[in-house]
Amino acid sequence: MIGLPAIEALDEPFALPVIGMAASAGGLTALSAVLAALPAGLNAAILVVQHVSPSYPSHLARILDGRTRLDVREAANQDRLRQGVVLTAPPGAHLVVDRTGLVSFTHGPVVNWVRPSADSLFESLAGSFGPRAIAVVLTGTGRDGASGAQAVKRAGGILIVQDEATSEFFGMPGAAIHAGEVDRILSLEAIAPALEALTRDLH
Repeated sequence: MIGLPAIEALDEPFALPVIGMAASAGGLTALSAVLAALPAGLNAAILVVQHVSPSYPSHLARILDGRTRLDVREAANQDRLRQGVVLTAPPGAHLVVDRTGLVSFTHGPVVNWVRPSADSLFESLAGSFGPRAIAVVLTGTGRDGASGAQAVKRAGGILIVQDEATSEFFGMPGAAIHAGEVDRILSLEAIAPALEALTRDLH
């Protein structure tokens, strides 16, 4: 009997660190600064939630792609995480990811008055990647991301929060700090070097 060709296993866990970044008001400037300072060969995949209007197409990925050496694109349903690639959440959908690095959308109720929600992303990172998950909470109003960031911490991951001095709006970072344990509270300029160092150490 002729053997069947080997089928690539698609249920293997995604092996690299996964960074989730969340921002709201002032987020374009903050995300641009962090991503611009990261190397093209970053040993991680990145997912971004920026609160945007659900009523219009988002140009976030195109703008960020012109400001960094990383490849930035808006996530499509059933995308897969890849090293050095940044996927941004589309308007009007929660962005989640499973342990294999498969990205999907959910259209459930708004969380903290927003969709996409940082809490939804962070909770999926915690459940899928545990100690290889890194949550980054940047400038923004409201408290989205605070509970999800603590889920990352409980799963053994790392939480980085932008400091008040460099945040245009300290609502989201402040809520994340007050919710519980934070690994690092950093200036905007210090976040990218910290991420580069952390992803070198995580496997």
